[in-house]
Amino acid sequence: MTPRLSRLFLLAASSFYAFAQQPDTVKIANGTLEGTGRQSSGVRAFKGIPFATPPVGNLRWTEPRPPANWTGVRPAKEFAARCMQQAVFGDMGFRASGMSEDCLYLNVWTPAKGANDKLPVMVYFFGGGFVAGDGSEPRYDGESLAAKGIATVTVNYRLGVFGFFAYPELDKESPHHVSGNYTLLDQTAALKWVQQNIAAFGGDPKRVTIAGESAGSIAVSAQMASPLSKDLISGAIGESGSILAALAPVPMAKAEEAGAKFAETLGASNLAALRAIDSATLLEAAGKRGISGFTAVIDGYFFPESPVAIFAAGKQAHVPLLAGWNSQEMNSRAVLGRDEPTAENLKKAIARLYPEHAAEVEKEYAASSNAEAEQAATDLASDRFIAFSTWKWVDLAGKTGGKPVYRYYYSRPRPPMRPEMGNATPGLAGAVTRGTPGSTPASAPAAPPSPPRGAVHSAEIEYALGNLDSNKTYAWTPDDHKVSATMEEYFANFIKTGNPNGGKLAKWPAANAGAANAGSPVQYMRIDVETRAETEKTEGRYRLLDRLATQP
Repeated sequence: MTPRLSRLFLLAASSFYAFAQQPDTVKIANGTLEGTGRQSSGVRAFKGIPFATPPVGNLRWTEPRPPANWTGVRPAKEFAARCMQQAVFGDMGFRASGMSEDCLYLNVWTPAKGANDKLPVMVYFFGGGFVAGDGSEPRYDGESLAAKGIATVTVNYRLGVFGFFAYPELDKESPHHVSGNYTLLDQTAALKWVQQNIAAFGGDPKRVTIAGESAGSIAVSAQMASPLSKDLISGAIGESGSILAALAPVPMAKAEEAGAKFAETLGASNLAALRAIDSATLLEAAGKRGISGFTAVIDGYFFPESPVAIFAAGKQAHVPLLAGWNSQEMNSRAVLGRDEPTAENLKKAIARLYPEHAAEVEKEYAASSNAEAEQAATDLASDRFIAFSTWKWVDLAGKTGGKPVYRYYYSRPRPPMRPEMGNATPGLAGAVTRGTPGSTPASAPAAPPSPPRGAVHSAEIEYALGNLDSNKTYAWTPDDHKVSATMEEYFANFIKTGNPNGGKLAKWPAANAGAANAGSPVQYMRIDVETRAETEKTEGRYRLLDRLATQP
């Protein structure tokens, strides 16, 4: 090589090196962010982005306010703190930088080459009963979906007493004369942030699908129902749960009464005293009330009326919906307690749970043998826990939403745990029991769980989001990766087009495709190693539970 060519080569190499070392920056409304740089997948990540002012001090229990601007370049390479929470679920692992009331941050993964790419967007709300969870959990990581051409966002939101505390003094302080629902208002604030800023990451604000699992799925249905957010989204994905029956909101008066009683237990006589209590003390006191201690509120603002009434009247967001549930959302012990799974014990349990309608319930959850009894008890426990609420959402949205509704039934059981997990065992509702306090849901029965009979609550998350390898608990097999590839592709297609179908995937019919023909059977997609469309055969049990739920 001649000296001149050598110099040119060195110049080109140094220029490429300098380009490669350029900070990966994006300018949004509040300032400039520096992300992690483009990964081998082609995806860039921006973590710990504030979407609201920290809700601390006198801003505890206020509606989220826009974040402050900053000068210079703000690092966005690390996850921010998770919101205040106790260790409730044994299947949660965090990459967050600690825990704090200052937690209203989100994370963005994008494959975009520039701000004009106009990619579809998915905003994911984590699960955890509205008392635990975080957008930093590896199972929600957005890189895999982003590599499929989707700008992916995970969002933090206030939890428990910090997110759903209602109190008369807060009503007087609020410009809308309401309190509670801060959790849901945080999510709405994040969606508004997406509308304002996602184009800078190559996303299209007109193509935003919201998604979530469990409490996150409940949140998706809530955002669909609220007039504050229904115009901010173009599609919705719900994995196990809806606010139409699970963690349903209560009237404002009831929420305020509960808030006032809680304040009394703390010895706080006014709002100033409540805000003066440190967050750790407040968290500990609230934890004694369990998962359902603080709930959403029919406040006349976020929810003008009950979500059921909103969906029944067709006042929700009219967007395509993909939603479903798992084959074992809850263990049979939730119905049978410590009793053995026999046909006789199932009959006794049903009589205890439905004393005035036992015969009707027995007919829908029939069992002529002990083996059938355990499955019937599992089905009833799953329906009571969260499957019925999801069915109710799918049913009403299909009737009043004017858009296609795609329903799934996820039945792939997780494989055995890796040998290095030692004596860890699967717990109820997807938790992992390691012999430590707080490793199972607070509402779980005391009896030890029997081995899973199907896909437990939350089992599908890593499959759907392409994150099996992030979970080192289970010994994944080629079949598991096959199921994951199928489910993730369905999700990606839906996010991009509002329809999960495409490519070589099995045809997924819309559940409400026959809505114009009364009595037409509902079809859904069974997602497993051999994924296929099936016709609903258990409609009767959901119609019965719906009727029983609406009786005085």
